[in-house]
Amino acid sequence: MALVEVLADANGVLNDTIELRRRIHRYPEVGLTLPRTQAVVLEALDGLGFDIRTGTRTTSVIARLTGGGPGPTLLLRADMDALPMREDTGLPFASEIEGAMHACGHDAHVAMLVGAARLLARRRATLAGSVLFMFQPGEEGYHGARVMLEEGLLDGAAPPPTGAFALHVTHRQAPGVIATRPGPTMASGDTIQIVVRGRGGHASAPHDCLDPIPIACEMVQAFQTLVTRRVHVFDPAVLTIARIEAGTTRNVIPETASLLGTVRTVSETTRERMLEGIRRVADGVAAAHGAEAAVELIRGYPVTVNDAGFAGFVLDTARELLGAARTHEMRHPVMGSEDFSYVLQRIPGAMANLGTRPDTGPAFPNHSNRMLVNESALATGIAMHVAVALRFFENGGSA
Repeated sequence: MALVEVLADANGVLNDTIELRRRIHRYPEVGLTLPRTQAVVLEALDGLGFDIRTGTRTTSVIARLTGGGPGPTLLLRADMDALPMREDTGLPFASEIEGAMHACGHDAHVAMLVGAARLLARRRATLAGSVLFMFQPGEEGYHGARVMLEEGLLDGAAPPPTGAFALHVTHRQAPGVIATRPGPTMASGDTIQIVVRGRGGHASAPHDCLDPIPIACEMVQAFQTLVTRRVHVFDPAVLTIARIEAGTTRNVIPETASLLGTVRTVSETTRERMLEGIRRVADGVAAAHGAEAAVELIRGYPVTVNDAGFAGFVLDTARELLGAARTHEMRHPVMGSEDFSYVLQRIPGAMANLGTRPDTGPAFPNHSNRMLVNESALATGIAMHVAVALRFFENGGSA
């Protein structure tokens, strides 16, 4: 089948997709419990003849489309949750929920996957295989994909998925451009929490105290030396201390100083080296000054690793669908993290980026209170989901 027809069909449902995206955008929900968003998804899928399951620990939706003939199963995923932040876009459909905003494009992800589900449902009789649509809450730090796997996302799938695909919108690419790469595509994301404990007292007599603030500052600098001198330059790490808290007023040396930050890596080897090194440096710097450091390292998402074969298959499909000018192989990973990584640990697959940069004005990044999505690009996202599915089944489940 010529994929040009898929792109035409995707443009045919673009207006409905934009309306659905705006409806979700207006009422964002945060975390693992998204009842309103779940209801919108279930309503949008109603009547398409899918076998639908919902989660118990989270408001997830799993919809299975069984094709007209036997064949492999492909998993397509969209995350549904928003971020706990205020929106300042001025859009007519801006968030009406105080302190919540779809600032990472998950509203667009859901709408595009629903559009793809509608188009694939029309082609049910010609599909030699099944599609498992995964609508996931809790991507923004709540491990929603892991929860869905623990709840049985892959249970009862006969046959189980042998391929998985997801899209993520990005301001880094022009509208309608698809970009991905084989291997590490997004970083692990772990949290650093450290409390330096000294001895408080009067600010005029630091010799009678044990000031935790300069010790904490020394740790921040030492962490950067850890990165530049203990990490292979071609297997990188990013360590950011984003918050330092200490003290209450100008003339009191506090007893404690707290550090909060994150460390990102693109291999499990460097991840383990960094986590061990952070603890060693923090303990060592504190001990050198006679202080103590309580170090808590909270593991976040693992590295998102695209299967090399599947990533190549996605790039080939994008070139066929969109042309070489709108298909980019990424030169390096993105240092943000993604819990689609949990799915890719179980199923060969790939995540790709979809360019949604505005046509005019500044391109505010994901997680900005002014982040915008170029809605014209949503047709490309719909078409990519459908094209990946069609070519996957034509290949008999082999990427």
